[in-house]
Amino acid sequence: MSIRLLAKDLYRYQKEVERLERELAIAPAAKQPAIAERLRQAKAERDLLRRALDGEIGR
Repeated sequence: MSIRLLAKDLYRYQKEVERLERELAIAPAAKQPAIAERLRQAKAERDLLRRALDGEIGR
């Protein structure tokens, strides 16, 4: 995968994490676990992409 595509995906996941954090802050208690799980997944994907761009994957 090219660096440009990785960077685009990283940016997209950073924005998704920010959106989910805002959503979690105002969500009713009943919806918080589902939002927190989506946030956890988005953070994991964001961190994976960040490590890939930093060259830490595959070494």
